[in-house]
Parts: sequence; C-alpha cells; structure tokens
Amino acid sequence: MEERITGTIDHITYYDEVSGFGVLRVQPHKPESTLFGSEDAIIVVGIMPELRLGEEAEFHGKWVEDRRYGRQFRVSTAMPIRPTSEAGLVAYIGGDLVRGIGPVTAKRIVEHFGTALIDILDHEPHRIHEVPGLKSSLADALIAAWQQQEEARSTLIFLQGLGISGRIARRIYDTLGPDTRATVEANPYELADSVYGIGFKKADQIAYSMGIALDAPERVRAGILYVLKQLAGEGHTFSPLDTLINQTIEMLDIGERQLIQAQIDHLVQAGRIIIEPITLENAPVLAVYLPLYHRAESGAVRRIETLLGQADLSPIQKEAKILDWASFLTHLAKHNDVELSELQQSAVRGALSSRLSVLTGGPGTGKTTAIQMIIAALETLEFSYHLASPTGRAAKRLGEATGRKAQTIHRLLGYSPQEGFLYNESYPLKTKMVIIDEASMMDVLLFYQLLRALPNDAHLMLVGDVDQLPSVGAGYVLHDVIHSGRAHVTRLNQIFRQREKSHIVINAHRVNQGQMPYTDNNSDDFFFFGAEEPQQAADLIVDIVANRLPAKFGVDPVDDVQVIAPMYRGAIGVNALNERLQNILNSDSRAASIKIGLRTFRVGDKVMQTRNDYDREIFNGDIGRIYSIDFGEKMLVVNIDGRPINYRIPEDTDALIHAYCISTHRSQGAEYPVVVMPVLYHHYIMLQRNLLYTAITRAKRVVVLVGQRKAIHYAVQNNKVAKRFSGLLHRLKS
Repeated sequence: MEERITGTIDHITYYDEVSGFGVLRVQPHKPESTLFGSEDAIIVVGIMPELRLGEEAEFHGKWVEDRRYGRQFRVSTAMPIRPTSEAGLVAYIGGDLVRGIGPVTAKRIVEHFGTALIDILDHEPHRIHEVPGLKSSLADALIAAWQQQEEARSTLIFLQGLGISGRIARRIYDTLGPDTRATVEANPYELADSVYGIGFKKADQIAYSMGIALDAPERVRAGILYVLKQLAGEGHTFSPLDTLINQTIEMLDIGERQLIQAQIDHLVQAGRIIIEPITLENAPVLAVYLPLYHRAESGAVRRIETLLGQADLSPIQKEAKILDWASFLTHLAKHNDVELSELQQSAVRGALSSRLSVLTGGPGTGKTTAIQMIIAALETLEFSYHLASPTGRAAKRLGEATGRKAQTIHRLLGYSPQEGFLYNESYPLKTKMVIIDEASMMDVLLFYQLLRALPNDAHLMLVGDVDQLPSVGAGYVLHDVIHSGRAHVTRLNQIFRQREKSHIVINAHRVNQGQMPYTDNNSDDFFFFGAEEPQQAADLIVDIVANRLPAKFGVDPVDDVQVIAPMYRGAIGVNALNERLQNILNSDSRAASIKIGLRTFRVGDKVMQTRNDYDREIFNGDIGRIYSIDFGEKMLVVNIDGRPINYRIPEDTDALIHAYCISTHRSQGAEYPVVVMPVLYHHYIMLQRNLLYTAITRAKRVVVLVGQRKAIHYAVQNNKVAKRFSGLLHRLKS
C-alpha cells in the first residue's frame, strides 16, 4: 500500500533531466518517528519532475531497503506544493526562483509579510513593492515567477492526476506552457502532434483516463493520422485506402469500417489528408496521403516536367550537340590517365546530353571514375557544377574521391532549422549541373527541395547503387526515376581488373545476383566464422574485434573496425553488442563517465551523431570519440574528424548513440576499413539480400561474417524487398 509524505527539498543528490530519475534529501513536515521510527531526513528516489532546492513537495510511494544505500522512499508520483511556513518560504524564494533574490533578501521579504506572503502573492501581488529596500525590478520578477510557478504547479497536479508521470508531465508543460490544461482537456490527442516523445499510444492512455470513448471521433481521427505517420516512418509516401482502414481498425480495436470511413472523410474535408486515385502495379488504387508527402511527390514531378519540357536546349546540351564525342572522350581519358568503358562513356554523354540522368552500379564497376570524367568534361567546357550527397559521410567520401568540394544536399540548399531552405524556384542555385552521389539514400521530401532549387536550364545527375537499401525516409526516389523512362540511365555492370581479385567485390556481386558468397576463407579480405547460437556469436564477435583483427591486420579495433547488426534487440543486436564492446574496448574504470538516461557515456567511447546540426557543422552519421566530460558545466566534448564539438547535457546528447555497433541503415553512405556482421536465423525477419549486400559494400579492406551459412543462404535467396507505397513512378509515367 502506498504512503504519502510531504517535505522540503534540502539537497539534490542527483537529477537526470532526460530520464527524470532523481535522488533527493527531504526534510519531512511530519516527524518521521510516526512513520519510520526516525527523525532524520528522508532520501527520496524515483522518476519525478524537476524540483528545486527549498521547494516543498508531496510524494506518494513505498519504503524500500536498499542493500547499498539503506532505507529510501521510492516514489510513484511527486508534485510540488506551496510552502506553508516562514522557513519554507525563505528557502523557496531565496533558492533559484529569481536571480538576484538570495536567502538574505528572501528573509527580509518574508519577515515583512509573514505567512500572509502567500495570500499577497496570490491576490495582491503589487504589495510586494512595499518591502523596504527591495528593487522594483526584483519585485516584478518575483511576482512573475510566483505566478508562473503556481500555474506550473497546478498544471503538473492536473497532469499527474491523469496518470502521467512527473517526467512526462514536465515535458508537456515545458512544450505547451500556459495552454497545457486547455489543450489536454479539449483534445488529448493533440499531445501526439505537439510534444516530443508522446505518440498516439501515450495520448490514448491519457484520453482513456479522461473517459473519452473508444469510438470517439477525435480518437478515430488521431488513430488514422497515426497509422499514416507510422507508414511514412516505414518508407511509404501514401497508404491504399483499404490498408489504412484495416490497420486503423486493428490498432483502435474498432470493428466498424463505416466509422473509420466517416472520419477519413472528415479529415479530407479539413485538409488533414488527401485522397487521390493512382495506378499501382497496373491496378487502380485510392491513395491516402498526408499533405506533406503529397505536396513533395506531386511537386517533384511538376519540377521534372518543367526541366524536361523546356523548348530550348540547355547551355550544356547545346555544347554536347556539336561535340565530336569520339575525340572528346579520348582526350578526357588520355588527359586523366584512365580507360573508359563503353558504359562509362555513355554515362558522360548522358550527363551532358540529358537534363535528367542516372548512373547506377555495384562496387568496383567504376562509378567514381565516371563521375570524375563528367567533372573533367564540365571543367573542360567551363560549366559550373555542384557535388552533393544526402549525408555528411557520403559528401566527405565524394570530396575525397573527386578532389573537389562536395557537401550535403541540405548545406547546398542553404538549409537552417529556423528559416528552412534558402534556395527554391524564386531563388535558384547558380549552376549548370548538380551531381548527387549515394542517391539511393535520398527520400522524396529532400528530392523535392532539390528540384525546387534547380535553375530551369540546369542538369541533374543521380548516382547510386539502386540495389542497396532504400532511403530511411519515405519514398523510393532512385528506383522510381530509373524505371520511369524519363531519365537517361546508365547501369555499370563490369568489374574492373584491379578489383577482380577482391572477394569483397566478388561476393557483393554474387549476393546481388542471388548466389552464395564464397565463405571458404581462401581470400585475404573476406572471412566467415561459424556460430549456431546468438551468445556464441556475440562472444566470437567481441574476440574478433578486440583480438584477432588487430593481431592479423594491425587495425585499431575502435577506429578501423565497424560492427554492423541487422537488428537492435537480442544478444547479437546493436544494443547488446554496443554494451559488450564498450566494456571490452573502453573499460578503464578511471575514465570519467556519465549516465544519461539509460546509457553510460565514458571518455574514449566511440559515438555517432544521429541528426544534422548545421550550426555546428556536424551531420547525421558522423562518428567521433568522447574526449572529455565537464560535470560542472554539464558539457560533453566529442572529437569528430579532429574537431572538438561541445555537447550540452542533456540538450544535445540525445543526438548521440554509441557506435561500436550500428544498424545497417546507419552504415549507408559510409565506408569502413573493416566490417564485422552477425548473420543468424535469429534475425530472420531482417535477413534480406539488399541488407546483406549493403553491409558487405561498406567495407574497404576486410569483411567478417559471423553466424550460420544457412542464414546467409536464406538472406541471399530472400529478394522480397519490402514493398513501398510510392506514387512517384506512377506520376512520372503518366
């Protein structure tokens, strides 16, 4: 049975702003002799909203006996209450409520009014100016702070009364502010759209606690939008109407199709969704879009039509039309000391002759050489161009391969979180060609923004391996453009002589063609180690990374070796392998460390940035090492490509993950000296040909597969690429 205690916080031992877990010392209002046979302060632990020193609070929970720390009060809910004594008021006002009001000034204010101060702040706040010697600015600041804290207190009490934890309640209030209560009472499902970390399911729990019926229209509408957003997160730009209705029925546990259809009609009328008939695999489908994706998809097609529909030849096309191609390509090859295959020559001609072109092919087929020759052609003909890629890692590789400036697409388009994209139809880029490498990673939203920024007389070339995993975001851009018939497409399929002996290249192509890779360990760059059980495989991976690879190849186990796992869970998942590799590769107990949420970061850890930060010029996929932790300033410093980057704790650190092991999707666009990958039947859901192919092609020097040959065989044979609902191909064809 839960108990209730009230008291004043007199020491904050620990508080994690991310998880909301705190350890506080509380002076109880009620002598603890009646509760626990002691008059000492109480140690309170658990998930709670952030409470300040000197603040009074009410805690509900149970007494526990911790083997290490002794008796504690473990809270289930905690909420601030108003101070009731003069000492409590002094501690509260003289804490960190108002900058400039410390304990001395607070005591003077409380001595002037006594406990009547509470009523005065509530009903006659102007009287605070009566305190002798109190600056007018401090009086105004105290009045404002008191009102704000009272508002926050009552809102937190309201939210926790709905069964919302203190941590989540604080996040809701910090996001919505004074409008919190009105918003939640009007429609709790708005929280799913407005507050980070609160999805439909959490909002649904809140609505249930408020007594909202399972078939309430607002619940059904929120469920429909949730399903569409989930589908977008899985890569779909739309949902077929029947699919949407069926998934909504299943998710909401409502069997009435008419009810779902009625709310879909309501959302259409409100402009929240768009329904449009399209052809999908030669069959008519009613496609249901969120407006964001409909606008991007249809807008991308309009821009392509504009580019391809120009009556006049572009400046590059005019020059290409009069070129003596044979002598021009011979000159390019000779001047750059390369031999161009017929397909590579076709890629150069296609880039210069067609406003929209695609260059695709697997590893070792000469895509980089073809890009270099296209650049040489543009420079010879004195045409301006830009090189870009979807991620910072891919842009860095492109720049290193070409010796020219390359950047992320976002940076090329002048993106900033505050202003959005700088370049568009009204303010286009000043260029004659844009070449996008690793285009398989580009989703439809980014593709649309890129097309908007292109001048009408410019060319666009997409370069990428269409057989790799598609973009994380919604859409199937490279695939759809290739199959649309609207672009000049060159597919390179010849492995060049210098790569013919590489089993990485050979096996990548074998996997892509549905053949088993060679796993006989008769090469010096591709190895297979058998393991039947996940724990056995995990042990083997740790040994291979920490001991065998450094001994055989002289590689650094942290900087040169990248473990890539198909899934996050399980003994051979990303999470477990990260923990084990951290413990073996960075185990110095003397190194500074800090726990943020459920993760412990230690100086020396290998970490990855997971979102673009244009102000600090760090990008999704950048990998670095933790250099130092400043506990006083709450700052974590990461060395990324030789640059020290400051991460505020916890504001910035939620963008960091451990990177000893990463998912296959997170490896896209990067290359690593050595790749180690578990392949077992326990990950059968993710055993797909394009996933295995993508992981193998990330390695420059060595690939090590650990697991079962039968699992590799299953992955190779499983070419059922998860079907994506995308209307781009239909629109381009029609």
